[in-house]
Amino acid sequence: MPWRIGVDIGGTFTDAALVNEKTGEIGIAKTLTTPGDFGTGVVTALMEAIERYDVPADDVSLLSHATTVVTNAILEEKGARTALISTRGFRDILELRRSSRGNLYDMFQDPPSVLVPRHRRLEITERIDAQGNAIIPIDLSEIDALVIEIQRLNVDAVAVSLLFSFLNDTHEKMLGERLRAALPDTPVFLSSEVLPEIREFERTSTTAICAYVGPILASYLKRLEQAVSSLDLPALHVMGSAGGVVDVTEALRMPAAVVESGPAAGVIAAALVGEQIDRGNLLSFDMGGTTAKASLIRNGSIETTAEYEVGGGEGSQSRWLHGTGHPIRVPVIDLAEVSAGGGSIAWIDPAGALRVGPRSAGAEPGPVCYGRGGADPTVTDANLVLGYLDAGSLLGGRMSIEFDAAVKAFEAKVANPLGKSVEETAAGVIAIVNSNMADALRIVSVERGHDPREFSLIAFGGAGPLHAVALAEELDVPEVVIPPIPGGFSALGLVGTDIRRDYAKTHFAPLTETAPEAIDELWNEMIDDARGMLANTGVSENSWSFRRSADLRYSRQAYELNVMHNGERVTRSSLNELADGFHSRHAQTYGHKNEQEAIQIVTLRLTATGQLPALPIAQKTADGRNTLKTNRMAWFPGQGRVETPVLDRDRLAAGSQIRGPAILESLDSTIVVAPGWRARVDAKGFIRMTRGEEMELAR
Repeated sequence: MPWRIGVDIGGTFTDAALVNEKTGEIGIAKTLTTPGDFGTGVVTALMEAIERYDVPADDVSLLSHATTVVTNAILEEKGARTALISTRGFRDILELRRSSRGNLYDMFQDPPSVLVPRHRRLEITERIDAQGNAIIPIDLSEIDALVIEIQRLNVDAVAVSLLFSFLNDTHEKMLGERLRAALPDTPVFLSSEVLPEIREFERTSTTAICAYVGPILASYLKRLEQAVSSLDLPALHVMGSAGGVVDVTEALRMPAAVVESGPAAGVIAAALVGEQIDRGNLLSFDMGGTTAKASLIRNGSIETTAEYEVGGGEGSQSRWLHGTGHPIRVPVIDLAEVSAGGGSIAWIDPAGALRVGPRSAGAEPGPVCYGRGGADPTVTDANLVLGYLDAGSLLGGRMSIEFDAAVKAFEAKVANPLGKSVEETAAGVIAIVNSNMADALRIVSVERGHDPREFSLIAFGGAGPLHAVALAEELDVPEVVIPPIPGGFSALGLVGTDIRRDYAKTHFAPLTETAPEAIDELWNEMIDDARGMLANTGVSENSWSFRRSADLRYSRQAYELNVMHNGERVTRSSLNELADGFHSRHAQTYGHKNEQEAIQIVTLRLTATGQLPALPIAQKTADGRNTLKTNRMAWFPGQGRVETPVLDRDRLAAGSQIRGPAILESLDSTIVVAPGWRARVDAKGFIRMTRGEEMELAR
């Protein structure tokens, strides 16, 4: 069974990507996203892909999906009715939060609303101390009253987070067992199962979010599984926020772990491509219909973080600012995200300044030029007005474009109020959105201690290749790489990944005073759990691997850095190597280190992977004949309107070189080669763009 299929839901389009495991042949199908029922768009894209490429259902070995259901439920505050049970006296932990604020100088900012209101936050008598000792036994006689109250509240899910349960989960498990027996149709999430880690607020928040989104995710995946089963396709897998896919059962055990599944898939695909084109240092840039995402890949490794916030304010990198959203403490690919996509709306603020986003036209009604009822000019409309996009149609002619409507919207809504021409206003929109996206790239590179000049920029998403060169110039990045099917690249990442699940356990102790055997025992317990998970996937045991790491900090610090542990067994020597790795990581992150300072272990982590066969990625090249489609006038900074050749990317031959200005069109995306830049098609069909005088560097 040689085919793998991945389906990704974007803000405007739903993409289905197919890859042949043996030949590397790829295909894509794009349909408009259906916000009323995302599953409808998924099934439509699947059916179109299977029919277009004539793929028999029994020839599909993997079906993976990236979902936005969890994120949307949190952002829109439309999650399940949730009850939270805590240790008596600690019911208000979600409201007490941390003291940090997103804007230090805004005295009137409001924190995000609490997902579980106070009347659904319940208490039980029990107490575990900071050493894990039970000093007040759990009062089992209170459980019956809790069950009655939960039934009266008519909740959809229950979260349980008791004090210090990460050190001693006896009370929490006793309570969970009784609740699950009394409420068989109500999912119960225990913090000791979801997140057995230190930090009470983050642990409670993560557990509450699992309960808040779990029933919605379960309902969505159940409907989707039923729809997929009618196509006789294999069992559905879901992309996790840290990369790697899990089956539906595992996803429902930890719903918070799939919050950023779509963006994660794109970074996974970027790393896969980097390996195949011998580019270990990459800046991953994904621009879709509603947002733009940036991430960094160094020496082939994807950067991850153990905590982020979701549900904060619109239009900023809010989830990297503590205090702006709901903390979710699970491993996630380190992404910077801004509200800058093809559907981002241009508008005039009360001071008369041109703004772009965070509001987006999304899939419904979409940009004005789509002719689906959109009335506000967007970034896509600006690209159309400037001549970068075909004024007649997109998607290979299947989507007609209303050019005049886009021009009139720009005139009425932004150009006339500013006293500018439509062209000047559209250029201003592109400059603003490029500046916002460059900030996201700086967050993952410069602010993490990396020099963008040492990286190549890999650009994808439906709109990424349009803006890639401008962003490379802004950050002085020497090379831009456009992969195959950039418009469906995140879907491609869904089939180029492995089975993966992350585990964690707090073990708070001085590194030098900890017995290696004690750490080894904890990691082995996690490995035993992971083996059970992998055994259910059907992946050969020969392909299983387990990566150990630890969150470490100096003894007087409040936050940790994650460091890899080398080797399968923990020895005194390997712990010394762990310490050396921490000092180096601290120096890279903060610019200094103190090798005389004691190091503390805080949390042990394990990444379990079931490796799937390596997947070749290539775009078929042609003979290079009849590549010119037309010429059109396109606007470029400092030059104005320039007659620009428009080439068919699918007809380009390997080795072809194109001098900018030029526009390369394909079914799923448009690539802009700016003046002063050159593009070359390599042997695998990747577009490699460099400044004209640097062309030799890309060979």
